[in-house]
Amino acid sequence: MNWELRPLDEVIEYFIDYRGKTPSKTTHGIPLITAKIVKDGRLLDANEFIALEDYDNWMTRGYPEIDDIVLTTEAPLGEVALIKDKNVALAQRIITLRGYKDRLDNRFLKYWFQSEYGQYELDARASGTTVFGIKASVLKKMLVPVPCLPEQKVIASVLSSLDGKINLLHRQNKTLEAMAETLFRQWFIEEAKEDWEEVQVKDYATLNRSTLNKNYPFNEILYLDTGSLNKGVVTELQPYQLVEAPSRAKRLVRHNDILISTVRPNQCHYGIVSEPQDNLVVSTGFCTISCDFISPYFIYLLLTNEEMTEYLHSVAEGSTSTYPSLKPEDIGVVKFKLPPKDLLGEFHDLAESHWEKIHSNLRQIQTLEKLRDTLLPKLMSGEVRVEYKRVDAA
Repeated sequence: MNWELRPLDEVIEYFIDYRGKTPSKTTHGIPLITAKIVKDGRLLDANEFIALEDYDNWMTRGYPEIDDIVLTTEAPLGEVALIKDKNVALAQRIITLRGYKDRLDNRFLKYWFQSEYGQYELDARASGTTVFGIKASVLKKMLVPVPCLPEQKVIASVLSSLDGKINLLHRQNKTLEAMAETLFRQWFIEEAKEDWEEVQVKDYATLNRSTLNKNYPFNEILYLDTGSLNKGVVTELQPYQLVEAPSRAKRLVRHNDILISTVRPNQCHYGIVSEPQDNLVVSTGFCTISCDFISPYFIYLLLTNEEMTEYLHSVAEGSTSTYPSLKPEDIGVVKFKLPPKDLLGEFHDLAESHWEKIHSNLRQIQTLEKLRDTLLPKLMSGEVRVEYKRVDAA
């Protein structure tokens, strides 16, 4: 492999670094890219914002462009993604990178950072005790492989085509869920009848039904933590020997159980369980909701719409030193108007068809991610080469 190694600052034109500054945050406005939403090679939906009128005063160190790289520099180190909408603000704990157009393809560098080689180079240069991170001055001197630009572009194209399919499936899932949300709002909020009985969630659902006990049959578990579930998408299941599992690994779940994080409930760590593996265990940071007497999709949309998320956050208890947290009974006492059984049944059938497609798409996403993750180190090491059109000098 005849790839040249170059210091990062020789191939990067812009380092945009907002570390050391703290913006005034709002609930609406310009989306703020924080380290928390840079995950698995893509940007999750922003849950923090800055006011439009503060944007220019905040962005004094540089404005992002589409396909700029955002790299988390600490807590966590090494998460990376491309910016797809330049109408965003940049927060602390990330650095934004833009390569020279005639030397470096941003997409190639993004995938190199994602590879085991890039992650190793970052970790090897990181420092700190309480917070493990990398200094900008050290990052700029990191050596990176720089194939010729045409080869960079072809490698990036192969990997980004897989990511494109993955992102398309994610967008399809958002559309499907939005359709169900629209139907829910129309039938059960806008067209709700005055004579519908007012009931509570606990009247029709069981909260935290089952936890680990001495009869649990598995020695190895797959653990789902609250931070690994975002608006129905599982980003990571951690394997553990049961005796070494975190103390919070205690809740058991069944098909169609609803999970809602009781810690920082405004951050949208929720979802519906679909055909879980037998040894799946979830964190006690979740409230598990089992719907034996009502459609789980109805309860899910009732508890995860924007207004309800804000309400649950408002009743969460906390202090300046702890994160706001809900009690399960806070969820159990949520009131709603009970629709007629036939209307609920019709809604359940329609929503179920949407969620079957959603979970089918999620399985396809997992397959494509495995293929991409298999190709990534092979392409970045030169073990697998790609054909590209050579451009000879005149």
